[in-house]
Amino acid sequence: MKKVITYGTFDLLHTGHINILRRAKEMGDYLIVATSTDEFNSIKHKHSYHSFEDRKLILEAIKYVDEVIPEESWDQKISDVQKYGIHTFVMGHDWEGKFDFLKEYCEVVYLPRTEGISTSKIKNDLGQND
Repeated sequence: MKKVITYGTFDLLHTGHINILRRAKEMGDYLIVATSTDEFNSIKHKHSYHSFEDRKLILEAIKYVDEVIPEESWDQKISDVQKYGIHTFVMGHDWEGKFDFLKEYCEVVYLPRTEGISTSKIKNDLGQND
């Protein structure tokens, strides 16, 4: 079985999220999604609308996702790849090169992001409509 993993906050779910999850799933048989915990988001100075538990529940309901695990630190990626027997690590192309250190452990793929949509854009658009 070929296992794929991707990471993200996955707050304010949108078509860009669905596209990367679909394309990641197409690269293997089993897709693990590591989503940032509320505590880790705080360390990154990010605030999510949805709690970790709610984002996990939402991700688990998506047909492309086989398993959701917590992302608790920047440093857990190597141990996740080893623990879960990951063959392919997938991230959006805006992270290009940042995770090349994982090539020693698995294939690393940076996928193009969906044009015209992002969580930041949604937050900005909603802020303009107040």
